Amino acid sequence: MSSRWVRAEVYPLFATTGVAVGICVMQLVRNITTNPEVRVTKEKRAAGVLDNHDEGRRYSQHGVRRFWLSKRRDYMQAMDKVPTDPNK
Repeated sequence: MSSRWVRAEVYPLFATTGVAVGICVMQLVRNITTNPEVRVTKEKRAAGVLDNHDEGRRYSQHGVRRFWLSKRRDYMQAMDKVPTDPNK
């Protein structure tokens, strides 16, 4: 009578939960390490309000955002021209 503690049906739940936790951890690490508004050391906290617009722009326009903004936003490219194209 061996009973299994974890059933095979819950593996997708574990996987999706693991991915969600991984995304949260990645975002937290990114915020702590690269966000110009987060100051971890005492010296940086003592600096007060900084006018670091270039650093903020680099943080907000990161590589993933630049990649997705460079792509086309329409999903059905072949069908987008059907209602307006007189040749079809």
